[in-house]
Amino acid sequence: MFDRRQFLTRAAAGLAALAPVRVLAADKITPDAQSALVVVDVQNCFLPGGSLAVKDGEKVIPVINRLAKAFPNVVMTQDWHTPGHISFASSHPGKKPFDVIRLPYGDQVLWPDHCVQGTDGAALSKDLNVPNAQLVVRKGFHPDVDSYSALLEADKKTYTGLTGYLKERGIKRLFVTGLATDFCVAWTAIDARMAGFEVYVVDDACRGIDAQGSLMKSWDAMTKAGVKKIQSDAIAA
Repeated sequence: MFDRRQFLTRAAAGLAALAPVRVLAADKITPDAQSALVVVDVQNCFLPGGSLAVKDGEKVIPVINRLAKAFPNVVMTQDWHTPGHISFASSHPGKKPFDVIRLPYGDQVLWPDHCVQGTDGAALSKDLNVPNAQLVVRKGFHPDVDSYSALLEADKKTYTGLTGYLKERGIKRLFVTGLATDFCVAWTAIDARMAGFEVYVVDDACRGIDAQGSLMKSWDAMTKAGVKKIQSDAIAA
């Protein structure tokens, strides 16, 4: 005889087994072996006193340090520009920081010189405590193309190799943190969605520059791409 109660119990158990992330009774996300924390560009140039300091950028560090302990997989990124990089305003006579110019790969915001290879400004913050990070991806080292995203440079043709690394390790979900929300975090999150990952941006573990409304625009773009916005307290850490 058909036992409706037994059927519903088994169906519920089956759906739980297919759930994308394990959730505790308090509805907190528990990172698993298929989850990775991505820590974007928490470098001295983007912190107080840096040449391209993000307001309150230092406040992401304790949040990231706490979250990192809960993740079996952690990847960090590092802006790593050549001297005279094409994205620097100083490389374009008559231009100033935050001007926008047209380059072969599209519009380029011009920045103050920052994160030049081998300088203290390019170093990851000494206050980061993420000893379980398995990989540091350096980006923006090609002199003629910028690279906000950790997966794909601004020309949308040059890959960093991070996509393949994550997929070979069976990682399906990314939790993106760091600096700055409206540039490197957003581009990383959107490219990760395009690559087929489930993507969460941990809002209180990020800070934005918000140049000419860029923060709202970046959230609109991330939402349209299917990126999910969460707070750090949603993660069991």
